[in-house]
Amino acid sequence: MKSFGPWLIAIWLALLGTPLAAHEMTMAEMELRESAPGEFTWSWTATSDARAVELDLVPQWPEGCHAEDKALHCGPGGLAGPFTVSGVGKRYSAVMVKVDWLNGQTRVYTLTGNTPSVQLYGSADDKRGMGEIARAYTVLGVEHILTGYDHLAFVLGLLFLVGFRRKLVWTITAFTCAHSLTLASAALGILTLRPPPVEASIALSIVLVANEAINPRETLARRFPAVLAFLFGLVHGLGFAGALKEIGLPQAHLPIALLTFNVGVEMGQLLTVAACYGIYCLLPRDAAWLPRARMASLYVIGSLAAFWSWSRVAIILAKLHS
Repeated sequence: MKSFGPWLIAIWLALLGTPLAAHEMTMAEMELRESAPGEFTWSWTATSDARAVELDLVPQWPEGCHAEDKALHCGPGGLAGPFTVSGVGKRYSAVMVKVDWLNGQTRVYTLTGNTPSVQLYGSADDKRGMGEIARAYTVLGVEHILTGYDHLAFVLGLLFLVGFRRKLVWTITAFTCAHSLTLASAALGILTLRPPPVEASIALSIVLVANEAINPRETLARRFPAVLAFLFGLVHGLGFAGALKEIGLPQAHLPIALLTFNVGVEMGQLLTVAACYGIYCLLPRDAAWLPRARMASLYVIGSLAAFWSWSRVAIILAKLHS
């Protein structure tokens, strides 16, 4: 198998110094509740330290609206116009804004560092264009895969297992089909599993792939890597669905949001493969240190995944005994 790898040692050693939250995104949530026409109350929710959130994230309300403490007055024009949250993309990778309208309807908007503004229309009708939703959820998908260390570790493990050969196309395709299937099923409520077992299974899948890549024998995983990628891709899709559930989906444009989030995940995955291939092309083929660097990289990936596995299993056991 073609080798590539010393650069991965530096990458994964750097990851040792980062918080091992794996693929979790740092989310902040805001809730606005309409109490009378044009009158709202708002607050940061789902956080143990709202004061810290307020220091990092500053809402900029649409023109015609002004805030007094936690009350927002928008008058007859209603909550309409561009709404921005300054600071998103730094400590918090995304902000989910939930608006509870007076007629009982709810709308959810997602802001990120690349899309820190959203257009509000002053009613419960979701009038956002499909293009706006497609852009927002594509960016969220790319951000999720590129900040998801466990998903990236699995993709790198597949690269080490297969190498840059024709089989890699079928392997990556199988992984994509599998995680697309379970992502859609979970997002639509067809398939429901609790997050802790899913997270533990994702970590274990990385351990197994790293072990197969280290094993010099012609195992079933080496002979049929696409089958392995498909089976584990089903589990990874549930992890993607968990992140998407936290972000929220616009019910009026559910199919396009779901599709473009998955497209974003795939774009991030392909960017990773392309970057690895670019570095691989720069490496000397006859260097004596390449096999050792490959082995060291796989041990780093496997060790990190083993740590994630034990940590996530410990969380499950703690909840069972609580």
